[in-house]
Amino acid sequence: MSDSVLLFGGFSVFVVVMLALDLTVFHRNAHSVRVREAVIWYGIWVGLAVLFNIGIFVWMGADKGNEFLTAYVIELSLSVDNIFVFLIVFSSFGVPPEYRHRVLFLGILGAVVMRGLFIATGVALLENFSWLIFLFGGFLVFTGVKLAIRRDEEVQPDKNPVMKLAKRFLPVTSEFEGQKFFVRRAGKWFVTPLFMVLIGLETTDLIFAVDSVPAVLAISDDPFIIWSSNVFAILGLRALFFLVDGILPYFRYLNFGLSVILVFIGIKMITSDAYHMPTAISLGTVGSILTITILASYIAKRREDATLAQNSENT
Repeated sequence: MSDSVLLFGGFSVFVVVMLALDLTVFHRNAHSVRVREAVIWYGIWVGLAVLFNIGIFVWMGADKGNEFLTAYVIELSLSVDNIFVFLIVFSSFGVPPEYRHRVLFLGILGAVVMRGLFIATGVALLENFSWLIFLFGGFLVFTGVKLAIRRDEEVQPDKNPVMKLAKRFLPVTSEFEGQKFFVRRAGKWFVTPLFMVLIGLETTDLIFAVDSVPAVLAISDDPFIIWSSNVFAILGLRALFFLVDGILPYFRYLNFGLSVILVFIGIKMITSDAYHMPTAISLGTVGSILTITILASYIAKRREDATLAQNSENT
């Protein structure tokens, strides 16, 4: 049995075991996830990713270790933008807090499968058509510029083409039926609004995967590094979702930071034949951009709070 099969097989077993424990033991009963619980779970997933990264450094070398860390940081950063849309989807459907974890669990399970297909396809295409790296790079530059200049747009899940198609062919109940996605009434099966939310989350992740997977392909050509970094970022997405809602003001400049990262990675891809940028430099650049973005957001929020407090005192 080849080493790659053992790596993928062992990692897949680990993921399945962790997800099974999460759903059947720690979140068996529906409940609203509190901030403290979210912090603990996010710390667990990040901690596991760090331990995994240390293992890569030890057994696969510094280059692979830096590749995983860079890819993981990029995926984690891009996932925050994904969460903003998740919040809007849940809000527009009025999903009760106690049902959100189950939907996110299944949504992320589907995301893992879709990312795997995207990664396998992307790696195969680059191996057989090396010129596609320029196309991927150009796409990332275009996406980055578009993200920087876009205005805040209201996301309307009901106008999602997949959602509209599903509603046309699937009978949907008017109310939630607990955590159920399907119910049977008078001998006929219906889908619940919770199932429609799941469709919304899956299509959202599919759209974001179009950006994130090419970005990671610019960091590494090792399918295992790409796959594992994606999976760890996705697994921490649920806990991050329950945290982000309370700290949104501290990410006001995130879109600009992500746009700079996407343009940087796109240029790295386009110029890869002429200059191979060391992974350590890529990691340092991405980390610096994120640090500056978050720091600028924090300073702006503090100044805004100080101004509001002063105005309140004056009145």
